Amino acid sequence: MNLLSSVLLILLSISIAVTGQVLLKIGIDRIGINGFGSMKALTGLFSGIIKSPMVLTGLFLYFISAAIWLVILSTVDLSFAYPFIGLSYVIVLILSKFILKEEVNPLRWAGAFIITVGVVIISRG
Repeated sequence: MNLLSSVLLILLSISIAVTGQVLLKIGIDRIGINGFGSMKALTGLFSGIIKSPMVLTGLFLYFISAAIWLVILSTVDLSFAYPFIGLSYVIVLILSKFILKEEVNPLRWAGAFIITVGVVIISRG
């Protein structure tokens, strides 16, 4: 597999995983958690998870991402592929800001920038 194909496959895996994470967050927020103090609360949580299309889709996307990641690991060096996982933090930050409407402070943006620069440097080596 050539370099461009490898990078595109890595980015696809990361994008699918991040989408899964966002769907998990939306789904669990819709379910709500009333605490873990009782077996009834835990049963209600798991029941909500099983009935939530968002949570189930998020878990399915994680599975697909993991399957793609296995293909990636079979074709490229781990030391090349794994640093790209850092981009998932950056993408989650962006999606959290614009889709989940979370507040993102300047320090987090600076960290995201540093991570991105680090991934670029590592990928060139």
